[in-house]
Amino acid sequence: MLGIGRNAAVRRMNRQMQSFVHPTRLIPMGFAILIAIGTVLLMLPISGAHGHSVGWLNALFTATSAVCVTGLAVIDTGTAFSVFGQVVIMVLIQIGGLGFMTFGILFAVLLGKQIGLKQRLLIQQATNAVSTQGLVKLSLNIFSIAFVLESVAMITLALHWTPELGWKKAWYYGAFYAISSFNNAGFALKPDSLSEHVGDPIVNTVVITLFVIGGLGFIVVTDILRKRRWHKFSLNTKLVLVSSLIATVFGFMFVMIVEWNNPATLAPLSLGDKIWAALFQGVMPRSAGYNTVDIGGLMAATQFVFIMLMFIGAASGSTGGGIKINTFAILLLCLYSVVRGRSEIHAFRRKISFDTAFRALAIIMISLGIVVVLTIMLTITEQGSSATFLEVFYEAVSAFGTVGSSMGLTPHLSPEGKIVVVITMYIGRLGPLALAFALARNNKPTKYSYPEEKVLIG
Repeated sequence: MLGIGRNAAVRRMNRQMQSFVHPTRLIPMGFAILIAIGTVLLMLPISGAHGHSVGWLNALFTATSAVCVTGLAVIDTGTAFSVFGQVVIMVLIQIGGLGFMTFGILFAVLLGKQIGLKQRLLIQQATNAVSTQGLVKLSLNIFSIAFVLESVAMITLALHWTPELGWKKAWYYGAFYAISSFNNAGFALKPDSLSEHVGDPIVNTVVITLFVIGGLGFIVVTDILRKRRWHKFSLNTKLVLVSSLIATVFGFMFVMIVEWNNPATLAPLSLGDKIWAALFQGVMPRSAGYNTVDIGGLMAATQFVFIMLMFIGAASGSTGGGIKINTFAILLLCLYSVVRGRSEIHAFRRKISFDTAFRALAIIMISLGIVVVLTIMLTITEQGSSATFLEVFYEAVSAFGTVGSSMGLTPHLSPEGKIVVVITMYIGRLGPLALAFALARNNKPTKYSYPEEKVLIG
């Protein structure tokens, strides 16, 4: 009897442990642990410039921004941190962007370990995959894609910068910007980001290519590489590609038209530099965080459009943030069906379920609520500063969308404001992702139905 009771207690404990380490809990825990480790490392005197510690709050902010691939910085990365500290930031960006679970899968495969269902569920949540089939291969593809693109970018930038910086510094800068760009982190080694390269075609092409591909998502990139024909692409891939193209063209044209005669941004530039600057800034709000012109000098209309683009963000399963452009595209398709009086949601001769549309609407509304609450909190913490509401709102959306763009408020945040932004970045990195997974798992059929009754709207 004693043995039976002991076995029952062990089984009960195992069930409790399995519930505790459920993917919806383990992913946030993993990111929190990674942030904590990064904070400790960045606090060390060896991480600070000239052997001085940057302090726990600045270290926490920087570690969170790196792990959540945001790019907001309260202190200048290039001057406040030593080479050791910058390498720590690079490692945090890489792990945070690709996902710590994909690294675990890589090591498991190299060691010949079996990948169980629990590990597959974790990868599924981390990549936003629709099923647990083929996830190990997807994880290996993620590393292959990242390695190839970052290596090519590093070599290209290093060769381009060697005459100016010398081979040693050029290769280091090339590696840093390759990792930061592909993972949509936006960390820069100079306080003006990439402003000195505003008209440099090589730097612009490499950086834009990296953060655009990183923002498409690994599932989309893998689908493109495997099928190579438009008619063979999945509906998700088609939605991402078309929506991303529309958002890119819209952003580029809006910046060109509105900022053309703005003396603080495009007006002083040549025609070629204006085109590069407009293209860079037009794509950037989707999640990149870099800038080649002064964001604070943009017209208010452009800044507000950037807020909308930052909220939408990149694609699901990518290194970018936001509510995801897939989600926004589904909402627009749903609205189009309602306006046209259709009973079904269609796209590219495929039907989208109302269950998917409801989830998209839920993610958007909850994300809006989070942004509103955090904006109010940040407005309260920064009420003693000279920051305008637009600057505060821009900062909150940028942190939630893990974009890393700022109108200049970040370095002047109060200690309380830094904590709010840290929380915002963490929620932004995990919120929509975890919410989508939780909604997908909690789709339970109802046991009964109530009578239907009309409600007035509009």
